[in-house]
Amino acid sequence: MNEEEKLIHTFYSSFQQKNWKGMGECYLDDAFFYDPVFGNLEGGRVKAMWEMLLTNAKDLELTYANIRSEDGYGSCEWTATYTFGPGHRRVTNKVRAYFAFDGGRIAEHQDEYGLWRWSAQALGLRGLLFGWTSPAQQKIRRMARARLDGFLASKGVAGQGITSPL
Repeated sequence: MNEEEKLIHTFYSSFQQKNWKGMGECYLDDAFFYDPVFGNLEGGRVKAMWEMLLTNAKDLELTYANIRSEDGYGSCEWTATYTFGPGHRRVTNKVRAYFAFDGGRIAEHQDEYGLWRWSAQALGLRGLLFGWTSPAQQKIRRMARARLDGFLASKGVAGQGITSPL
């Protein structure tokens, strides 16, 4: 296992332990992150997203496998199972993660999964019927980003490094 593969392992081991601080230490301070729910996040917002998600995770189960890296790039497959939202819906999210490294830390991280599949599980019939549409997906992203903004505001850091392509 090379150093970048060890870093991915450290990241997901921390994720399993709900150790958002350990996950954050794997990123550069100006790291870039993308996933279908949050869209583009940069810098401190990346770390804050993981803090928010893991602080609120009550029954998260996470597995990861197929860690690979070469020439400054890496990938991993991971699956998270958890209860989502006020409806307490059980979600199993299968994700393919891609990484770019710089100086022994994660510079870029992209998670790839089907937003429609996620919304069908997380939102039930509404997600199944409408989760594939652009307006529904935009609403999901707006709500996720608003939740992150509220989390940051509660910590007194709202306005710092906030960017939104949506």
